[in-house]
Amino acid sequence: MEYRKFPQGYVMRLDPGEEIVEQLTALAERENVRLGCVSALGAANDVTIGIFSTGEKQYHSRHYQGDFEISALVGSVTRMEGKPYLHLHITIGNPVTGEVHAGHLTSCTISATLELFLQVWDGQVDRQFSDQVGLNLFRFS
Repeated sequence: MEYRKFPQGYVMRLDPGEEIVEQLTALAERENVRLGCVSALGAANDVTIGIFSTGEKQYHSRHYQGDFEISALVGSVTRMEGKPYLHLHITIGNPVTGEVHAGHLTSCTISATLELFLQVWDGQVDRQFSDQVGLNLFRFS
């Protein structure tokens, strides 16, 4: 991972073999990011995506291996119990078959590169688990 800090946030590049969630969490921890939004694109070869079932209140994961373009990676960086909390969604496409998959990003290993922008906002928003919804929601205090 390489990154550069700018007044409004960070620009980060991931290289082959690096995992997005692990590297972005490390950046947020190292730089003490408390509130931000993520936008990225790139290429991956090992991706796990979750789809949340509101009725069951649980994620169902799907694992994909092969060549995939990351056409969109968006999300937020907040805090939960003092630690960085990432909420990321990804859309990947197979350039040969045209097949597209999307959902909550669990893990994603880069095959070529990832170009990521992390816009940082002043302040902090925490998260708290909601029994009603079954997810960690924004907590405004």
